Amino acid sequence: MKANDVAGVAARIFGRGWGANVVSRGEWAVARRAGVPNDRITLEGVGKTDADLRAAVRAGADGRPLRWVAIESVDEATTLARLAARERTVVEVLLRLNPDVTPETHASLSVGLGASKFGMSEAEIGHAVDAVGGSDGRLRLRGLQVHVGSQLGAIDAWRDATRRALALLALLRGSLPDFDTVDLGGGFPVAPLDQPSPAPEHFAREVPALLEAIPADRRPARMAIEPGRALVARAGWLVARVLHVRDRGGRQLVLDAGMTELIRPALYGARHGVVALTSLGRPTDGREVSEAAAVHGPICESTDELGEHALPPLRRGDLTAIRDAGAYAASLSSTYNGRPRPPQVLLEPDGRLVVVRRRGTLASLG
Repeated sequence: MKANDVAGVAARIFGRGWGANVVSRGEWAVARRAGVPNDRITLEGVGKTDADLRAAVRAGADGRPLRWVAIESVDEATTLARLAARERTVVEVLLRLNPDVTPETHASLSVGLGASKFGMSEAEIGHAVDAVGGSDGRLRLRGLQVHVGSQLGAIDAWRDATRRALALLALLRGSLPDFDTVDLGGGFPVAPLDQPSPAPEHFAREVPALLEAIPADRRPARMAIEPGRALVARAGWLVARVLHVRDRGGRQLVLDAGMTELIRPALYGARHGVVALTSLGRPTDGREVSEAAAVHGPICESTDELGEHALPPLRRGDLTAIRDAGAYAASLSSTYNGRPRPPQVLLEPDGRLVVVRRRGTLASLG
């Protein structure tokens, strides 16, 4: 859900057989509005509050348990166990492993480093198992969750993390018979169209050999993945209008959309293609002569830029589109500079347009 938190989008994905991974009660509420039942929802996140954990326990006590809750620390495990005991219910739990690997991705997208804030070391997982009484307490320990980072440029770190997770799961299965699940997270990249990157099947091809290295009776009975960004990134385009065309030692454009609508370029230098929809007031047909232009957003920050792109002649009022904005655009958007959020519209296969999130208003900024 953190990749795209629009209920109308989540409902389409759920309709194709997927579940929802949430990191807060807010995302959980959106998933439910999208029609996803609790038994298809998993709760993760490094910042779960007592209220988040209490809600997960209460859902179980009401007979609508989440599929599982992924635990990030010994403290979180003991807190959840205490809350579950109070409600006299059982919560299914995965323990998040920090695999201590160096992912092939931008430093800001790397969560598998040993020094990162995410997950537990193998020793900490052992302490968590001891702290909640193994499988005899109110937490039913079902396995491990691991995630090394987003936008992986290669599969090596992911393979190493998977190997470590499987080895630890095999070790713990000896004393925890219900410990039968491994969630391998995501990281499947959606790279610019002109850059090679590993496809999901490249990751999948690594799994059989890794499983073969584990005794048959210690292998996981369930495996999961979390490919959220890969599902939605290319489905979204951000339409923007040209405000300024200038000469700054080269052509420079300023659009009416920027880091408030798509913060990834300013946050960690992400590359998103920019294409023209109109040129000098007319729809483009692909035959226009394009030249390099530095593209910027309208926000009062020098980092609000989208890089250099080949674009045809443009003037104020022309329309452009920023590609691959279906993931981490709307869900990371803000109202900085007093800018109401833009609407989100689904283009149906038959050409109909359906508003799934209305445009923000000035009144909503108060």
